[in-house]
Amino acid sequence: MSGARRGRTLLVVAALLAVAACGADPSGPAAPTGAARSAGATGAALSGSITVFAAASLSGTFPALGARFEQAHPGTTVRFSFGASSTLAQQITAGAPADVFASASTATMAKVTAAGAATDPETFATNVAQIAVSPASTGKVRSVADLADPGVTVALCQPQVPCGALAQQVLAKAGVSVHPVTEGLDVTSTLAYVTSGEADAAVVYVTDVRAAGAKVRAVDIPAADNASTAYPIATVTGTGKPALAAAFEQFVLSPDGRSVLAAAGFAAP
Repeated sequence: MSGARRGRTLLVVAALLAVAACGADPSGPAAPTGAARSAGATGAALSGSITVFAAASLSGTFPALGARFEQAHPGTTVRFSFGASSTLAQQITAGAPADVFASASTATMAKVTAAGAATDPETFATNVAQIAVSPASTGKVRSVADLADPGVTVALCQPQVPCGALAQQVLAKAGVSVHPVTEGLDVTSTLAYVTSGEADAAVVYVTDVRAAGAKVRAVDIPAADNASTAYPIATVTGTGKPALAAAFEQFVLSPDGRSVLAAAGFAAP
């Protein structure tokens, strides 16, 4: 083939390639976003089921996160076991079949990691305290100081539970002494005393007060007297589904996961 003919052939091939490129379908597959991006980050397709042990205060948000995760990863199932972080930590260190642990305090998570039952926890949210008041008790409680009134019945979480430890910090900062009529096993049961009318008020999380809606009245705690708690999440060492557990953990930490938490009142780490 002559040099001139070879040159013309190359020009034709180049032109055809250019036409093919220009004719490519602009509506083709787009780069994945949000949960889909999180799904692709793991490489291989995920399948199977995991059980997430999570603080009771996450019961209003984690089911939604689980549903979004399952939608992004067809063939996966996320089950939840909610309760007091301290109780869940004891169960995990005793060998309970958990795959992921989401705690309402770093101190509780530290007990699990110290036992070698989880590693490398990451904080995904924070929460602060707020007073939930029964609508029937309107006028009785307008501040933290009112909780010390002998005529006001107060429900607190047990001291070893993160919401109980947070309440003790608030009361200590405010210089208020409270004798609770009951101490709940977790924040959900503690708030239930107020929504049922069995207690006038409870010191719980701002997220739980928001979730209760019209069932309670919120009384803010001044920043100088308030306290916060951090929520760490980690994959449990003994999980049989490490890739799936790690993927869910990363989804909670992702912008999509944090947007769900923010809508419920949780603050960023």
